[in-house]
Amino acid sequence: MIRSKHSLAAAFRFAFQGIFHFFQHDRNGRIELGCGIITIGLAFWFQCSSPEWMSILLCIALVLSAEMLNSAIEKLADTVHPAYHENIKWVKDVAAGAVLLCSIISVIIGLVIFLPKFM
Repeated sequence: MIRSKHSLAAAFRFAFQGIFHFFQHDRNGRIELGCGIITIGLAFWFQCSSPEWMSILLCIALVLSAEMLNSAIEKLADTVHPAYHENIKWVKDVAAGAVLLCSIISVIIGLVIFLPKFM
């Protein structure tokens, strides 16, 4: 069995450092976080049901997590191969596409939840 050199507390500390670093340095992440906060405000305003809250929070987590992974993949790809390379472009495009797909589905779910409440 391979054991980590770091304690569980250290692992959590590193993870939180990654989250804070991401939001400090990633413009798209801050935009998506802002959209998530607005959505949470709307959910409070419209007194969403528990299933609606679960859907909203899962969508926010999904989009932010996808953006964080996309950012990490792009940073790693740029470090491994700084010059243009067709395979690196493909990897970056697919990662960005995953964020876009999560975002589109989240917007659709948001419309399903909020559109009737606006009517």
